[in-house]
Parts: sequence; structure tokens; C-alpha cells
Amino acid sequence: MFRAYAALVLLGIIWGSNFIFMKWATALISPSQTVFLRLLFGFLPLVAVALHSKVITRAQLQHLPHFIVMSVLATSFYYYGFVAGTALLPSSIAGLLSGSIPIFTFLGAALFLPEERPTKQMAIGLALGFAGIALSARPWQGATGVSLIGVLWMLAGSLSVGASFVYARRYLSPLRLPPLALATWQVGLAVITLSILIDFDGITQLSTDTRAIWGTILGLGALGTGAAFLIYYFIIETLGSVRAAGATYIAPVVAVIIGAVIGEDITSLEIIALVLILSGVLLIQTGRQASG
Repeated sequence: MFRAYAALVLLGIIWGSNFIFMKWATALISPSQTVFLRLLFGFLPLVAVALHSKVITRAQLQHLPHFIVMSVLATSFYYYGFVAGTALLPSSIAGLLSGSIPIFTFLGAALFLPEERPTKQMAIGLALGFAGIALSARPWQGATGVSLIGVLWMLAGSLSVGASFVYARRYLSPLRLPPLALATWQVGLAVITLSILIDFDGITQLSTDTRAIWGTILGLGALGTGAAFLIYYFIIETLGSVRAAGATYIAPVVAVIIGAVIGEDITSLEIIALVLILSGVLLIQTGRQASG
């Protein structure tokens, strides 16, 4: 049990540190190139473990349309939204906004899954979460505040991955596929899609900064994608999905701490927004348990 909780903390740290690696990479290459490299180096450990575990089968090809949808919602567009948002925002605010994923997941479930009946507590959590998001965006500051486009990209990424959980619940959960197989298919398909669609011009610019290239290959790819998927599924198998979601509480805190360490201006507004978002997520999570 100790190993599982240690893995939970580690996952939160990995997710929370991703934002500074995105910041380093997008200073040199485009967001789409950053996402491609992240997925490529995340796919390699995933497929190695999946093949060793023999969880990939030819029969799974019949579910290819579902895998393609998941590769967009839970991988390529989700990561692109976060990378594009982080390129325009301080890494601390980007990480703080990533805490909104459970809020959008709940909203999607309430709208499209009849069995997910929202409670009053969950509605209060939703309101607190959006209050925290609004405080992070600081719309009253106008052009002198944080980038509204950056905030919208972060929220688009959160909405995308939140929608993927709803889609998986409705269409993939009944199939009883091994989670590792699903992760390998969706990341692999995203790598193929992006390799066709993106412009690779200037991608070698990343090699001019040792910190950025290793942050992308190891921080975002091998650890932030490949190892993160493996750790996440280990936690789900050991502690269950509700407790595994606890990593989403840790990641924004880690991102804000890293932002403070590297000299970003962390004001009381960021702290209040963080508390509001995490309080909202906590109320939604506990409200879901109570209603279940």
C-alpha cells in the first residue's frame, strides 16, 4: 500500500513538472512539434511494456474507430491545448488551470451520462472550480493581465480530456480492454497522425538547448507520458480510480511551487485560485462517492 501512495505522489510531481518542460520546449519549437516529440518518446516505453505484457492483439483492430477518437480527445488535442496554453502563460498559472480537468469531466458526465446524477455538493464544487478559473484568468485586467488565449487553450485541453473520460466510459468500458492496450493504441495513433499533419521545419532548433531537449525527451516524453500512463494504471489497479484521481490535487501545487522557485510572480490571487479549484474538485469527487 505504501508503494501505491508513493506512486500517487510521484505521479502528481511528474504531472506538475510537465509545465516547465513545455515552457522550455516552446521557447525553441512550435507547440505541435513539442506535442509530437512528447508523444513519440512517450510511446516508446509504452509499446515496449505493452508488447512484453502481450496486451496488444489483432482482434483489437475492430475497435480502431474508438481508438482514433481517444487519440484525439485524450492525447493529441489534449496535449496540444496544454502546450499551446503553457507557451503563452506563466508555467504556474498553466499548471494551476490543469486542475480543472476533473471539473470538466464532471460537467461532461452530468450532461451525457444519465447515471451520473449531480448532487448539490457537486454543483457547489463546480461553481467553486469555475470561480478559481475566472480568478486565474483575471479578465478585469484586460490586455495587461495573463493571456486570455493561453487560458482558453488550457481550458480547451481540459475540456478535451474530460470529454475523453465520458467517451471511454460510454463506449470503451463495456469492452473490458486492458488499460495499457488502450493507452498504447491512442498514443501510437496520435504519433502517426501528427507525423503526417505537422510542419517539422525548425524542429532541430531544440537541439541547441540541452536543458530543453532533455526536458522534452525525458521530462515530457519518457516520464510525463510513458511512465505517467504506467504509474497511473498501477495506482488504479491498487487503490482504485477515485483515489488515483488524487494525483490531480498534487500536480497544480507542484506547478505553482516550481513557478515560484524559477522566479515567476506568485501572488495571493494565484493561491486563492488554487484553493478554489482544488476545493471544487474535492467537493465533486466526494460528492460523486456519496451519490454512488
